[in-house]
Parts: sequence; C-alpha cells; structure tokens
Amino acid sequence: MANIDVPYMAAQTVALCRIPSPTGFTAAAIDYVARALEQMGVACRRTRKGALLATLPGRDDAEHRAVAAHVDTLGAMVKEIKPNGRLKLTRVGGFSGHSIEGEYCLVHTARGTTVSGTILVTKASTHVHGEEHHKQERTEANLEVRLDAPVRNREDVLALGIQVGDFISFDPRTVQTDTGFIKSRHLDDKACVAVILGVVRAMQEGGLKPAHTTHFFFSNYEEVGHGAAGAFPDAVTEVIALDMAAVGEGQTSDEYAVTICVKDSSGPYDYELSRRLQQIAADEGLNYRIDIYPYYGSDASAALRAGGQFRAALVGPGIDASHSYERVHVDALEQTARLLLAYLTR
Repeated sequence: MANIDVPYMAAQTVALCRIPSPTGFTAAAIDYVARALEQMGVACRRTRKGALLATLPGRDDAEHRAVAAHVDTLGAMVKEIKPNGRLKLTRVGGFSGHSIEGEYCLVHTARGTTVSGTILVTKASTHVHGEEHHKQERTEANLEVRLDAPVRNREDVLALGIQVGDFISFDPRTVQTDTGFIKSRHLDDKACVAVILGVVRAMQEGGLKPAHTTHFFFSNYEEVGHGAAGAFPDAVTEVIALDMAAVGEGQTSDEYAVTICVKDSSGPYDYELSRRLQQIAADEGLNYRIDIYPYYGSDASAALRAGGQFRAALVGPGIDASHSYERVHVDALEQTARLLLAYLTR
C-alpha cells in the first residue's frame, strides 16, 4: 500500500508558491519540478513550449493516460514607464485589479536582476485625493507600480535595467498555519503540482506501477488558455486535469474535500470518466464533492479545443478566494492525492 505523505505535499506547495512564475516566465518553477521528479528516479523532458513531461510506464502500454497541472500563475508585465518613474502594467491572466491593490511585487529585468515595488492606484493617498481615491476604478489605466528605488523619471528607471515587457510577479505571502491551512497567492495551481509530486513519490516508494502508462504534464501557459493544447501523445485515451476547485457561494466545493468538476465554461466533461471517478471516490471513502464552475477553464478543455481525441475530467482540492489571496487545507490535498492514486492504479 502506497503512503501519501501529506507534510511533503504541503511543503512542496509552500516551496512552489514562493517561486515566481507568471505565465511566460516559468523556467525556474519547471526546473524545480524537474529536479523533484528526477530525485525520485523519474525521467523528464521539456517540450518546445517549455512545459515539462514525465512518464511512468504502466502495466498496460496500449492505452495511455495523462494528468495535467500548471506551474504558471497570474502576474503582469511592464506596459509603460511613466515620466514620473512609476510603471504602468498589463495583466497576465484573468484577475480583478482590486485583488492586487497594495500588493508587493518584483520586476524581473532582462539583466537577471529584480527590483521590488508596490502596486497602487494612481490616486493612492486619501489625505491627498479624498473621495477621488475611493471612487477611482481599479483598472489597468489606474494601477501603477511604485518602485523601491530612488527614481524620479523614466531615465532613472531605464538605468535600473527595467524596460517594457519585463515580467512582474506578485508577492505570494505564503503562510502555513498550525491548523492545517496554507494561504497564499498562486495555490492555483501550485497545490495541484504538489499533489502530483506526492502521488508519484508514493508510487515510486511503494513500488506501484500505474494501470496504464501515464504521462504527467506540467503546463506553463494555462492561465492564458493554451497550456495543454497539443500536449499529449497520440496513445493517450484519458486526461485528468488537476486544478483548483473554486469554493464560494452557490458552489458545493469545500476546502477540506476533493471536487470532481462535471462542467465548466467549456461545457460538460466526459460523463463516463467523471462517473468512474465518483465511484472510485465513494469506494475509497473519500470526502468528495461534485460541482460546476461557470467562469472556469482547464488544461483539459484547452487540449480538447485543440483537437484532442480522448476522454477528459477535472479534479482538484477545494480552494477559497480563487485568483485572489487563496487558501487550502491539507485535508483537501490528501483527499485529492488519494483519489488520483486510486485512479492511476486501477
């Protein structure tokens, strides 16, 4: 029997969240995952798009399976250097301007250096702007980066090596509490990457082979919609996207449970595969939910849109406050890992 090491998955979640990896700037996170897998004796290769693919041979090599999770996160890029030395930004991924106001950030220069800063509205001081501060819309036009450097003009900023197109990562503020919660930006989808690492580790240490040859795909463009497009070998007949389960009003998803999502903005997932996952969860006595997300897409839906000919399902741990300052409980990581392990070995 394979042992799921929950503290290991929690530690990997924390470590991954602290690696800046906005979509398009993911090499460090991909390298981290590759090292973790290679330490387990699992060979990896990078795709032309810079994603990571690892394969475990299965008892059946005729029909393959794939499991996908993404290392890329929300972030921004430098859109403009203003005459006063502030930076105008452009968003990478779908999030509200309200969710990043006041957040600390790093600007990653082409020189390989970083410059810290804070994301603010242009009329940030209530003592200066009064009601204008409260009424100002939190849009890209009204958000800017105040650099932690003595800059007063555009030339000062350029001298730091900052230029248009540089990536901006948000401080994840990752905290693990003694009550079992991990709260951080970018649990979407670092938590699921950690779950995969935990499951692969359990299989390797327990001497378990998957029922079918299985490909683990770590996507780096999911947040912009094309992460797993064209990603899977032709032999793949089933794909499980491992991504966050959005907790909130009107949803059944729960911070302590694993969720099987049967429909999102791309439409229904495969009925037979989703029902099989529900049966496995019931057989294993797992704390699981079934849910639908109207404002959501996954690597599986991206792969299907690209012409993928396979059954697809979506599974993940319950995460509160998606695309903001998120939170997950280690129980949800464990429930998700146990479902994935049971699926892979059947």
